[in-house]
Amino acid sequence: MTPAPFCSRRHLLWVLAMAVFAAAPVSAADEAPDAFVRRFTSEMIDLVRSDKMIKAGDLNYIATVVDARVLPHLNFQRMTAQAVGPGWRQATPEQKNRMQEEFKTLLVRTYSGALTQISDQTVTVKPLRGAATDAEVLVRSELKGRGDPIQLDYRLEKTPGQGAGWKIYNLNVMGIWLIDTYRSQFAEEINAKGIDGLINTLSERNRSNAKK
Repeated sequence: MTPAPFCSRRHLLWVLAMAVFAAAPVSAADEAPDAFVRRFTSEMIDLVRSDKMIKAGDLNYIATVVDARVLPHLNFQRMTAQAVGPGWRQATPEQKNRMQEEFKTLLVRTYSGALTQISDQTVTVKPLRGAATDAEVLVRSELKGRGDPIQLDYRLEKTPGQGAGWKIYNLNVMGIWLIDTYRSQFAEEINAKGIDGLINTLSERNRSNAKK
């Protein structure tokens, strides 16, 4: 499986998009999704700017920060299922768990290094369209820094019960949805090698990334 076709600048944009959801408290369950995005974008950017280990490029530390503070605010099962496509329905529970873990590791390792590039970026959240009772929403924003503003879009769903709140299930950066970039790659692997073949390919790629 070939690497996702993104330059380091786009890696940075993906990380900034995901960082919106870092460190969200339980009380965020009562917030409007656009307010949620607006409040925590600036907090995550401030964290990155002030954390010396992140700025030094310690990828193991950065991966730990992303894993602990960003991933809990993603609907990762839904993200993985969408990336895998129709093959998800045929997978066993064990295969689904392994695909989620390997995909999570892949995303963390692929995009963690981009955190070191955050400097003077700011994010402006656009007014939310839709009803206050909507369970799924699209939040649009712009990343502003050097050069022209860049559009960042988030698809969110509101989850009930324990850990209730808004969770992300897809990101659009520079006109490309994150899950879509992996869906075609995963489909090729599944068509050629089956579900276990995809799992093995992800595992091998993660081992290779860990050695770099």
